Amino acid sequence: MTANYPLPVFTDTKLVELVTYDPNHLLNTLVNTLRLKNDAELSRVLEIAPPVISKIRHHSMPVGASMLIRMHEISNLSIRELRALMGDRRQTFRAGGKYLKQKK
Repeated sequence: MTANYPLPVFTDTKLVELVTYDPNHLLNTLVNTLRLKNDAELSRVLEIAPPVISKIRHHSMPVGASMLIRMHEISNLSIRELRALMGDRRQTFRAGGKYLKQKK
């Protein structure tokens, strides 16, 4: 059963609001694909602290680029597939305004 949650607003990261954003689907798929027992084993395989998985599940932390790369390395799923699993179907990405401003 997948739930449709609105994308939370993160203070340091602004993401486009996605209707079907659900990182739990991504995490559950990884646990099943890698034949792990729980989130604790997933955190060990990803080499991250267990609270990070919990924060992602509770929508208080986004799945960052480095996390997606690590998930790709251990699962052999493409980045596009991983993003699709969590409901991110954007075709293009752009840096935020602060990255495009020229220094004077």
